[in-house]
Amino acid sequence: MKIIVTSIFVQDQDKALEFYSEMLGFVKKHDVPSGEFRWITLVSPEKQDGTELLLEPNNHPAAKEYQKKLFEEGIPVTMFGVEDVRKEYDRLLKHGVKFTIEPTEMGEVTIAVFDDTCGNLIQIIQK
Repeated sequence: MKIIVTSIFVQDQDKALEFYSEMLGFVKKHDVPSGEFRWITLVSPEKQDGTELLLEPNNHPAAKEYQKKLFEEGIPVTMFGVEDVRKEYDRLLKHGVKFTIEPTEMGEVTIAVFDDTCGNLIQIIQK
């Protein structure tokens, strides 16, 4: 068994697609109609046959509440690995990305947390 798709709730699929592809550098793998929304997945450019990230609409009240509570409590919804957290932090800051946690060493890892502009906090980690 392996993880093939993981999802995050987003407030606006188009805005999320733009942020995750243009700002973070993920590659769009699927973008197909699915009822009133779309099935949009992205992958890492380094591993395009790897795990897909689904940009899931938060149109259900439970999804909205879940997303809102995590954000209010400062809890990241997912974690992305990077080679150099400080370098990525500097790059994203230059593009106007807002961080809630600057690069911080925690034992053997360095983390930072940013706002994805779509209702989520995302943690980046360097091992």
